[in-house]
Amino acid sequence: MNGPLYQDLRRFKLPDGFRGRSGLVVLGWQVVQGTLFAWSPQPLHGFRCWLLRAFGCRVGRGVVIRPSARVTYPWKVSLGDYCWVGDRTELYSLGEIRVGAHAVVSQDSYLCTGSHNAASPNFAITALPIIVEEQAWIAAGCFVHPGVTVGRGAIVAARSVVRQDVPPGKLVAGHPALIIGDRSVAADPAA
Repeated sequence: MNGPLYQDLRRFKLPDGFRGRSGLVVLGWQVVQGTLFAWSPQPLHGFRCWLLRAFGCRVGRGVVIRPSARVTYPWKVSLGDYCWVGDRTELYSLGEIRVGAHAVVSQDSYLCTGSHNAASPNFAITALPIIVEEQAWIAAGCFVHPGVTVGRGAIVAARSVVRQDVPPGKLVAGHPALIIGDRSVAADPAA
């Protein structure tokens, strides 16, 4: 290689215990996710929740998760009561992901807890948690960076890129996502 050494992938090494389970368990989950989970009919949310629980995911009551959603390491994920995870959503759980009660992660969104140290020639891998607090809504096609908390009741507008924490009750949009207002709250018709 000529010029400065930015990265040498021959030096990359996954830290011991990084996955949180053995390679055999990881492979088992990949097989189950690619077959039973992905092939299950749309209305069988309970079955998919059962599969996730069998691999260590903490799953609350009434969770709706679509068969095309993908979870890297379910043992690093927590899904609160009545939360929704949409079609083709990716929970890239190299680090912890928590989705709170009544929160929504809409279709085609990507929650990414992992990255690499670009200043490290061995391209060292890093992971930071993502927390989606209760009643928050991540709309379609969003990307959420490692280490971000989306506050209670906040909304991330469609196709936004979230690089920093979103305060509770705020509406953010854009690339990078910026606060554009407050979430309005209608009167509760059930009250």
